[in-house]
Amino acid sequence: MFAKLGVPNGQMAMFTSLLYLPWVIKPLWSPFVDIIKTKRWWILSMQLFMAAAFIILTFTLPHPSPEQIASGSTSMGLFSFTLVMFILAAFASATHDIAADGFYMLALNQKTQSVFVGIRSTFYRLANVFGNGVIVWVAGILENRTGNIPLAWQVTVGGTAVLLALLSLYHLFAIPEPASDSARNYNQNSSFTVVLREFGRTFLTFFTKPGVLLAIVFMLLYRLPEAFLIKMCTPFLVAPVEAGGLGMATSQVGIAYGTIGVIALTVGGIVGGIWASVRGLKRSLWLMAASMTLPCLSFTYMAMFQPHSLMVISSCIAIEQFGYGFGFTAYMLYMMYFSEGEFKTAHYAICTAFMAMSMMIPGMFAGYIQEAVGYRGFFWMVIFCCAATLIVTALAAIKVDPEYGCKK
Repeated sequence: MFAKLGVPNGQMAMFTSLLYLPWVIKPLWSPFVDIIKTKRWWILSMQLFMAAAFIILTFTLPHPSPEQIASGSTSMGLFSFTLVMFILAAFASATHDIAADGFYMLALNQKTQSVFVGIRSTFYRLANVFGNGVIVWVAGILENRTGNIPLAWQVTVGGTAVLLALLSLYHLFAIPEPASDSARNYNQNSSFTVVLREFGRTFLTFFTKPGVLLAIVFMLLYRLPEAFLIKMCTPFLVAPVEAGGLGMATSQVGIAYGTIGVIALTVGGIVGGIWASVRGLKRSLWLMAASMTLPCLSFTYMAMFQPHSLMVISSCIAIEQFGYGFGFTAYMLYMMYFSEGEFKTAHYAICTAFMAMSMMIPGMFAGYIQEAVGYRGFFWMVIFCCAATLIVTALAAIKVDPEYGCKK
């Protein structure tokens, strides 16, 4: 959206990467999600809050002039209130993430989690594909029909708000109520001291776990290539050919990501989950880490040869989506493995905070690096970052229980 409204890549990548911040600092309040109310209550409350935030966004989205958009000189300052609303929605989303992760682990045992982790990671990625694919396709259609880019995106955001509101209302009735979903050590008579003590214990038990330093390094570096890549995928696809991009129309980007990409992602995620449940986490790590390099290779190829064929571009995106869907399964399973224990909901939230940090920090600088070295140089730099993924995988695999995740 910001790219189509004329915001330069550097500013766009910097400010949208900062939206990861709530996921980085969510361990500061994740114990309270574990202590106060139920996971189901938090899930529903945060969904309704996000729906309200997107409704407000619909009516407040700025309309830069066609001249600003055409020149690519739209300042991010024009979107100050938009960013504030996105930040509030991000805090609600991060809180929802804490509760949903805990709800998943409460409802399923370890073996069942291994089977469903591929499907779960697929739907996690489907959310990104919906944002980068389906929504973009809708916005592209509206751009063509109205000739007004800001209006097209305003209507698209409004449709997203309605969809989120309807899903929130549906979940009021559809989400189950497992007996294990209960507040920990909290009732009307609980003192604030008890709450703080439980809060402190969650952090202490996490950072005193055996192998915690290696686990943190793994969580920060496993997705390093993707962290750079994901920020420049869409700008690269829509950038003019003379600027090193592919010059695709907005609707074409939506088709490539929202159709071919969805199919490849779904297959990759499900295959990854089945593979991990049969082979276990330890024996799956190397192959899944290697598959994380596929996205880098496909985009480097497109940057080098700038293909015009939608079929060729869609095939490259399919390779990217399949590789990511398959490789990300190991990452999620590793976080669940390391979170096992008394405070697994809060500990998993801490793990996902490191995951968010691994995406936020590289993403903040991705746009400026791309502006400095061009798209070709940028994607070659991403290829070299794959070495970090392979090194941390080699180190982490040594410590993983060979039986973890195997379906017996």
